[in-house]
Amino acid sequence: MNLYIQVDENGNTANHPAFEDNLLQAFGSIPSNWEPFIRVQQPTPNTYQILENTTSTYQKINGTWTDVWQLRDMTDIEKATKQQAVKDAWSSNPNANNFTAWTFDETTCSYMPPVSLPTETPPTGQTYRWQGSTNSWQLAPVMPTDGKMYTWNFTTWVWDEVTS
Repeated sequence: MNLYIQVDENGNTANHPAFEDNLLQAFGSIPSNWEPFIRVQQPTPNTYQILENTTSTYQKINGTWTDVWQLRDMTDIEKATKQQAVKDAWSSNPNANNFTAWTFDETTCSYMPPVSLPTETPPTGQTYRWQGSTNSWQLAPVMPTDGKMYTWNFTTWVWDEVTS
């Protein structure tokens, strides 16, 4: 569906874009003070980018109005702060000892295992979990389905019932 946006006598946009069908229904034709508009979805910032505003501005580019989003690269200080927050969260994980072989990847700002997760689909109900004692991915037993709460124990490699 085509969109149009109203433009005032000074060439500034007024209101928000409208569907062509709605304008045709209301006016019988596209009024001369309505110009084509192309909707651009909000971008997803990459690891080290910041979306400056959650709303776009309307700008005319190559004769057509469009949404313009402001993304910027993080400063070195912002990158370092983000990396440190990820490292702090990682080290405060109560199961951090299970993941000592994992290394921090600056490109993705995340920790990576020394061995990739298997691509084979695990049997129904089972999942692959990192086993720090062998530094490998292993199939974990199926979590009990008796209605009780359980948590995974990386040391004993069993589901422990939550009793508190």
